[in-house]
Amino acid sequence: MTSSARRVPIEPQAVDAPLSGTAVFLVLTVRDAVGAIDTVRSTLAGVADVLKNVAFRDLDAALSCTVGIGARVWGELTRGPAPRELHVFPAVVGDRHTAPSTPGDVLLHIRAARRDLCFEFERQLLDLLGDAVEVVDETVGFRYFDVRDLLGFVDGTANPVGQDLPDATLVGDEDPAFAGGSYVVVQKYTHPLDRWRALTTEQQEAIIGRAKADNVELDDAETGQKSHKTLSTIVVDGAEHDILRDNMPFGSPAGGEFGTYFIGYARRLWVIERMLQRMFIGDPPGLHDRLLDFSTARTGSVFFAPSAAFLEAMDDDPAPSGPADPASAVIPASPPEPADGSLGLGSLQTAPERT
Repeated sequence: MTSSARRVPIEPQAVDAPLSGTAVFLVLTVRDAVGAIDTVRSTLAGVADVLKNVAFRDLDAALSCTVGIGARVWGELTRGPAPRELHVFPAVVGDRHTAPSTPGDVLLHIRAARRDLCFEFERQLLDLLGDAVEVVDETVGFRYFDVRDLLGFVDGTANPVGQDLPDATLVGDEDPAFAGGSYVVVQKYTHPLDRWRALTTEQQEAIIGRAKADNVELDDAETGQKSHKTLSTIVVDGAEHDILRDNMPFGSPAGGEFGTYFIGYARRLWVIERMLQRMFIGDPPGLHDRLLDFSTARTGSVFFAPSAAFLEAMDDDPAPSGPADPASAVIPASPPEPADGSLGLGSLQTAPERT
């Protein structure tokens, strides 16, 4: 008998899953093939079963998976309207740096203390998805020393805690059909470490806005060039709007690749988008985040991670049941009103057509 402190696996779609030692960030596109959408729908609806199957082998490893769905396939996949703010990631173009928009229909954010559990869960899920999807990007992240990124700074301490966490990450009454879900933005950055290491510690700290050794915040600049910490803090009408980051380093010393995988969960998508605009365009415009001189954005996608209940119900038959006795069916005198495909929960924005 094992001495697990947990009795059950972590529920799917838990955006606040514990910090993990490793993670897989898997971005997929759905193929334009007969039956592909149906396969993806049924697989995602059954993620909880796959998670139980793998996670139960070591509950203390806290295997979790968060599924995100992109705007391009939301309508076909869920057969309903889209969350109010969901749209394709818009490229952010600054004077010197660009945050590109890259393809992505489905995101799987797989986290655990053990690499083998992430591997096995990913393998089983991809077996079920088969040729219905194409892998756009697979990044394996790891937790580095003292929760630091590869630039040497502690990453993620600005995350909200307590009640501020669900308040900042989970959609509420403002979009009731999608309450409990969360917007997710992912970006893959690579770093020229040799150039970064050529800076003095004081220069690095001025760019980040924190002390390198003890992570203490430095004072904000009153005017002119602002630090990464200041540009990535969103304050509107005196209220600070937080997001949850679960960034992870990735890379290969042998391959010369060093990077940070950014993943942000937010109740309001515009918070992350404004953050990126301040970083890439600058505030004031022209004074971009100096961290971008040492961090190149390679990808950029937006997803919505629905609640676990929403995800599980996606494969339910959405068609209304007909009368028990076909003979009792009434032929309407005029054509019925066209179905709007909604969930009957109000007029919400529909997802873009697939192209």
